Amino acid sequence: MLSLRPYQETAADFLYEHDRAMILAPVGAGKTAITLTAMWEMIRDGHVKRWLVLAPKRVCTDVWPVERPKWGDRLSMALCVGTPAQRLAALKTNAQVVVTNYDNLQWLAEQKLNFDGVVFDELTRLKNPSGTRFKAFLKVVDPMTTRWGLTGSFTSNGLEDVFGQCKIVDQSLLGRSKGAFMQQYFVLINKDFGEWAPRVGALEKVMNVIKPATFVLEAGEYKDKLPPLHTVEVKCDMDLLPYNKMKKDFVLEGVTAVNAAVVTGKLQQLASGFVYDTTSTPSESPGKVKVDQRPIWYSLHKFARLEELLDENQHANTIIAYTYQEELAELKRRFGHLQTLDDANAIERWNAGKVRLLAVHPKSAGHGLNLQHGGCHMVFLSLPWSLELYEQTIGRLHRSGQKHAVWCYVMLTNKTIDERIWAALHDKRAISDIAMEELK
Repeated sequence: MLSLRPYQETAADFLYEHDRAMILAPVGAGKTAITLTAMWEMIRDGHVKRWLVLAPKRVCTDVWPVERPKWGDRLSMALCVGTPAQRLAALKTNAQVVVTNYDNLQWLAEQKLNFDGVVFDELTRLKNPSGTRFKAFLKVVDPMTTRWGLTGSFTSNGLEDVFGQCKIVDQSLLGRSKGAFMQQYFVLINKDFGEWAPRVGALEKVMNVIKPATFVLEAGEYKDKLPPLHTVEVKCDMDLLPYNKMKKDFVLEGVTAVNAAVVTGKLQQLASGFVYDTTSTPSESPGKVKVDQRPIWYSLHKFARLEELLDENQHANTIIAYTYQEELAELKRRFGHLQTLDDANAIERWNAGKVRLLAVHPKSAGHGLNLQHGGCHMVFLSLPWSLELYEQTIGRLHRSGQKHAVWCYVMLTNKTIDERIWAALHDKRAISDIAMEELK
């Protein structure tokens, strides 16, 4: 097996010493390696007999089985994915570690389980304690004496996210009641829409409460060994008449908390040069409608600028992050050699340097994948609203093993919502940075 670095050994020791613990570590710090090491030590010393690992599906299939031979080759592992029969077969094995995805939580709650340890990889997936999956699995988790959570950021979308993550790991940290948590640390600012704002000093107080159960790995402890990361804003121009007309129409209709997501989504689409026209028609089933979406293109300005950028970089191997399926469709029309993560052996071929263009969606590529060996250029054709997804996606390239400076290009249409999304990501980063400071 490979050897952990000193900071990773310290983190593994922290897990070993705490039955209920969380690792807060930036992308690329080696959370999987740390955890596999600690998991083996817990089994070796008789503290845990069998582990359950929950992770996003692609992390289940492309990360844990790949990393196990490097960091936990003495652990037997079964992959619990696929059909119900395939998942059940994995559960019935004698494997010391069973890995499954979060989509199977409700199914798991219906099975007879014999795990005494559980690892929540990408803990933020469990930030909603009112969700059906969360409630179902909470009963299953109760008998498990050892619970570890792994995350890159507790507060990717705000302080409220912290409660659910802590509850699933250790209810003694922030209590069992979300309502009590909100009353203690938040102020209701809009009763009609249920909008809350953190009280003054709330972030510091919450982080201080969870500090004893949390190991914080700062970026400087490992990123000083990484090549630099350069972020470049690529400004794009388009005819703003359709965009401004849409803005005016939305203003006239009125923007509320209820339809804000729809409004921002439509504006972001148009900033990328198109908008989905949605039509509803009666379906064959009584009382149901069929919804059709077709794109209406107004401008291909981002794609023209993308081609210029690729030329400027001498067509170096590049990852292109997109948001909308129509963006992907246009990429495929323009670049016949484009690959996606769903293509056969795409990850292996990319890391071998055999893929010039790899298109990824942040929700698919945002967690756990190792893509640092195939290139050092990334372009965000459009941006996710989630800071966590943005940073996780960049972390596919800018992580341990990368030998070259990483260049990240963010395409922004001038005088559009693109600029506001970019600013919002920076604002959210500030919240995460404060949280990190408080947990030192």
